[in-house]
Amino acid sequence: MNTDRLSKSLTAALNAQMTNEARASEIYLSLGSWAEHEGFGGIANFLFRHAQEERNHMMKILEYILKRGAEVKVTAIPAPGANPKNMHDCFQKVFEHEVENTKAIYKLVKMSMDEEDWASWSFLQWLVQEQTEEETLALQLLDKLKIAGGEKAGSESLYSLDRDLEKTPDDATLAQNVTADNP
Repeated sequence: MNTDRLSKSLTAALNAQMTNEARASEIYLSLGSWAEHEGFGGIANFLFRHAQEERNHMMKILEYILKRGAEVKVTAIPAPGANPKNMHDCFQKVFEHEVENTKAIYKLVKMSMDEEDWASWSFLQWLVQEQTEEETLALQLLDKLKIAGGEKAGSESLYSLDRDLEKTPDDATLAQNVTADNP
């Protein structure tokens, strides 16, 4: 008896997104390794934590595919790319990757709507919210670096940023959670 409750196209797209999340983990791991090598242990710690978060996203998608009776296809993960030239380039890479990942997730959500697969649509809403948070964090990284001097940030500013990011929470306050009493 066939127990698969996902279309072939949605199964393929979810498997591709699972690989995207694995690649995101590798990108954060690579950037964190670069930051650690450059002496920025706090920034590295922040990036390593996000590598683990992306791996958790991958596992959630894997588990969803299985729970819907479909087959998981584990494929090769593309290499993360060249090391950044500087901290601005590092944070820019984080932002660009998150925006790229959001676009892929939106395609999945649209596909689930077009197929009227409401279980998948519902499942994907946590990922939409997660991406809003990821993009917000990436923008906050760029904003903090801009305040520190941008591409020309000096050693003292980068040291402070490194210490600050070591303690920065892994989630961001999203617009939908803000009120006039709690901006």
